[in-house]
Amino acid sequence: GAIKLDYISSGINAEYGDHEKGAGPSGASNNKDKLQYEEQDVGLCGLILIGVSILLCIVFLPLAPFFIIKVVAQYEKAVILRLGCIRKGGAAGPGLFFFLPCVDEIHVVDMRTVSFDVPPQEILTKDSVTVTVDAVVYFRIQDAVSSVCNVDNVKTATRLLAQTTLRNMLGTKSLSEILSEREEISNSMQQILDIATDPWGVLVERVEVKDVRLPQNLQRAMAAEAEAHRDAKAKVIAAEGELNASKALKEAADVINESPAALQLRYLQTLGTIAAERNSTILFPMPIDMMRAFAGK
Repeated sequence: GAIKLDYISSGINAEYGDHEKGAGPSGASNNKDKLQYEEQDVGLCGLILIGVSILLCIVFLPLAPFFIIKVVAQYEKAVILRLGCIRKGGAAGPGLFFFLPCVDEIHVVDMRTVSFDVPPQEILTKDSVTVTVDAVVYFRIQDAVSSVCNVDNVKTATRLLAQTTLRNMLGTKSLSEILSEREEISNSMQQILDIATDPWGVLVERVEVKDVRLPQNLQRAMAAEAEAHRDAKAKVIAAEGELNASKALKEAADVINESPAALQLRYLQTLGTIAAERNSTILFPMPIDMMRAFAGK
């Protein structure tokens, strides 16, 4: 009976171990860790304790299933430590498996993607500007054994590492680079975090810089600079318009000077425009030559 229980559990673990081989960029290092775990031996005292545990399960068989059966969900893996050593085959699950009470310690690891917000960090940029930056990180555990054996709390460690990486990376950038190269900063931060957390069995899937907050005085200075730039551009456009208008007026004056009747037609057109606006007073321009004729008489 004891051999059968151990065979069933070891078979499930072996199947999962074959599935884990080569998964992710750290497959080679993970396989070396598993081989190292498999080479460990519990010794004679360990075998005696395991035998006593199996004997207790047989004696208390009606109640034993409530203590020796574990169900792991589809998105979870169970890392079993038997007398402090990783069991052969690595992590178990998903599904139903058996373990021995008193000698086995179970750590259930969630394999789903987890996201967390990096708290706002006050960073001094390369050009001595203080900005507040926050980000969001998406990661998942790809090697349950490494996440249990190589780090105390994998989520807390990843969160703290993300904060430090964000501060160190943005400290080497200027303000203009932070504002214009957010996508490149996110990709670089993702690669750095992925390499650093690889021994922990963590895969960093995505990093996004959420917000960059500037000091109030710097915002006012940048707004004043932008307004001055717009005013200068508006003055240049107005000056170019005046220049083009003067050129057009000069060409029109040359055309009218060639034909005196054109000037009279322009007078009549102006009167028509004034009359259309229903003004009570109409100014009728008199040609200067006509006035000179009356002055001569």
